[in-house]
Amino acid sequence: MDKRAMIGRRIAMEFKDGDYVNLGIGLPTEAVNHIPAGVHVFFQSENGMLGVGPKPAEGTEDKDMINAGGGFITALKGHSFFDSALSFAIIRGGHIDATVLGALQVDQEGNLANWMIPGKMVPGMGGAMDLVTGARKVIVAMEHCDKYGNPKILKQCTLPLTAKGKVSLIITDMAVLEVTDKGLLLKELAEGVNLEDVLKATEAEVIVADELKTMPS
Repeated sequence: MDKRAMIGRRIAMEFKDGDYVNLGIGLPTEAVNHIPAGVHVFFQSENGMLGVGPKPAEGTEDKDMINAGGGFITALKGHSFFDSALSFAIIRGGHIDATVLGALQVDQEGNLANWMIPGKMVPGMGGAMDLVTGARKVIVAMEHCDKYGNPKILKQCTLPLTAKGKVSLIITDMAVLEVTDKGLLLKELAEGVNLEDVLKATEAEVIVADELKTMPS
């Protein structure tokens, strides 16, 4: 199973026709390759573009067409380019319907930590703090555990926070969880993953939905 593609398809299901969406660097950008036919989403890249299209075919890349993470992109009909000042005015002005970000940690209260690990060199927080404050919906897309097998969905984040109480949905290679007033609601399991697997890989307390669905593979 291609976990990256699976997560990208599941992210894309969250968007409605006409949405303005910002995708964080790395895994979240996979969503742009899985938008259903008939759904038109305006993807914004914080380095100054609106109308980002799917990843170009190998051999057709344009070195001047990159997203905020340096990955190659294409441009959809009607796209536009602008400077960073306007880009962040769009973000901070509340004009983004949804943002999708990766995470080092997320917890059961919707807190997000995704910009630094104390004691390690970091390039900076980027636009994450602006995005989670300005976007109407914040989705976290990530692997369920870190490279050492430790849970990334915690009772309480231990790393410096990017935002407090802003995350509304978590999509991983194992499950989909919604942040609610009562706690984390487990709504979907990845194909081949059972409930015990997810509970073992999750430190946070989890409420299991009455109708537990399977993520589209």
